[in-house]
Amino acid sequence: QVQLVESGGGLVQAGGSLRLSCAASGRTFSSYTMGWFRQTPGKEREFVLAISRSGLNTYYADSVKGRFTISRDNAKNTVYLQMNSLKPEDTAVYFCAASPAARLGVASMESQYAYWGQGTQVTVSS
Repeated sequence: QVQLVESGGGLVQAGGSLRLSCAASGRTFSSYTMGWFRQTPGKEREFVLAISRSGLNTYYADSVKGRFTISRDNAKNTVYLQMNSLKPEDTAVYFCAASPAARLGVASMESQYAYWGQGTQVTVSS
């Protein structure tokens, strides 16, 4: 199994930036499509963005395109979420997830992900 641990969350003012990290266990990190989801109280998890196994292809939700960037370092078993121009509506618990099979065409589907981190809180003040 893959264990994922997110870090880097915190409190930031609107317009600011944060960089989240997701450290994965195991020796097959490069075999997984990696994604970020977020969730606020009373809402379902929302897809944010995903990155292919090679790191060469990415898929973004419209709400974050142009502001967020996903990247990965397979040598370090780590995926990153760089968040810029943060808005109060970005406030959520952010979850890292790993999919053993998903292509980017279905990477936005929560059901494609087999492993999930515990989440890290991001709070954007106005």
